[in-house]
Amino acid sequence: MNNLLVMPLLLPLCTAVALIFLKDRIVWQRFVGAIGALANIAVACLIVVQVREKGIQTLDMGGWAPPYGIVFVADMLAALLVLTTAVIGFVCLLFSFRSVGESRERNYFHPVFQFLLVGVYGSFLTGDIFNLFVCFEVMLISSYALIVLGGTKRQLRETLKYILINILSSTLFVAAVAYLYASVGTLNMAHLAERVAESGQGGILNVIAVMFLLVFSLKAGLFLFFWLPGSYAAPPTAVRAVFAALLTKVGLYAIIRTFTLIFYHEPAISHSLIGWMAGATMILGSIGAIAYRDVSRVLNYNVVIAVGFIGFGVSVATEEALGGVAFYLMHDMVAKALLFLLGGMIAAAAGTEKLKEMGGLIGRYPLLGWMFFATALALVGVPPLSGFAGKAMILRSGFSEGAYALSAIGLASSFVVLYSLMNVFRHAFWGKMPAAAPEKIGLRWSAGAAAGLFALVVAIGLGSEWVLSYVAEAGYVLSRPEVYIDAVLRG
Repeated sequence: MNNLLVMPLLLPLCTAVALIFLKDRIVWQRFVGAIGALANIAVACLIVVQVREKGIQTLDMGGWAPPYGIVFVADMLAALLVLTTAVIGFVCLLFSFRSVGESRERNYFHPVFQFLLVGVYGSFLTGDIFNLFVCFEVMLISSYALIVLGGTKRQLRETLKYILINILSSTLFVAAVAYLYASVGTLNMAHLAERVAESGQGGILNVIAVMFLLVFSLKAGLFLFFWLPGSYAAPPTAVRAVFAALLTKVGLYAIIRTFTLIFYHEPAISHSLIGWMAGATMILGSIGAIAYRDVSRVLNYNVVIAVGFIGFGVSVATEEALGGVAFYLMHDMVAKALLFLLGGMIAAAAGTEKLKEMGGLIGRYPLLGWMFFATALALVGVPPLSGFAGKAMILRSGFSEGAYALSAIGLASSFVVLYSLMNVFRHAFWGKMPAAAPEKIGLRWSAGAAAGLFALVVAIGLGSEWVLSYVAEAGYVLSRPEVYIDAVLRG
């Protein structure tokens, strides 16, 4: 057992509780929150090192051996996603110091932000499917507060829609868990994998698998993304960045874990459905990215495209494809957080989110412009930036496994991403500055925070060979469920 696995949850939980008592001391809230987030990066690094050196790490909560107690499990995929989350959480927290406003900070923004991270970390580390539901709810309840905090008309409208959708998906989640427990008599993921394999994934278990796919697709925005573009456009920039980088990825992680560990015996049903949903998601996301002419909508539909592309990798389900999914998940989390931070700064500098009312920002904000340009190239998959290796692995696996249609859609979606983001770049930074443009504003702190993520995008790309050694291990475990099962049940 490794007690270190509880620390990614315990640190932000204790930090959030402490911040509640610092309601009116904004400077102290910022300091304590930043220290807690920075400490979690160190803990996440230690977990990655230990998984690398010693294999899958587990923690049996309360000393109850699985499958009877709740277990936390860190394989390489979970460890890498925890580390990526810790870095993004720290940078977005720093960015929020100059962007969310003191009124939100006085109304518990910082504690709620930390509670959100608790739910995300717990979702990645839990080895129990009901505990996954609990962690989802911690994350979602915190996200409700972050969307509505500020109380604008737009926020209230989108919060209502967001809450209703997630109440529906959570109800389906509980129902699916209940049916699964009634069918196989356990909730531990490794034990579920054994029981489903023993009983055969047919009949009612296929129905339950589809129920889980619907639940996680609603949360990830895989095909069922109708709630996402509006909801992600409502909160402040720092919150948008966290949502785009983390929330959909938690849903995708749940799909990956469920359909590589538990429901992988009938790929003609489950994985084919994931593939069709992924293809439709990429197509519809591409249409939205091209159709809209305001920054937030364009960026939100780029999130949808990425969700579809990752779903395509999951549907192929070879070792290389799953390694590519792990790589692309890490890249997309970092790059999407960066993209949304830069998009927020563009809107603040231009005084509007409408592309037709922007122009000429390159003269005032050259660093912002070129960071946005390079980030767009990374999201397209241009080497040597971070998006190339993972995208190449997924596409190569898709073509080699005969998924020609999905591979072609995935490749075409990259050109749509390029077009949509270059369209933002062209309208915002080139041409003539509108007469009604606001005066130059100070973006030094915000740009400094974003530059940290930009450096990471470049570093992941240049160090792809080193990163590949880690994601290859993640792909190996995902493609061999018995490795995970043995680590959890037989230690």
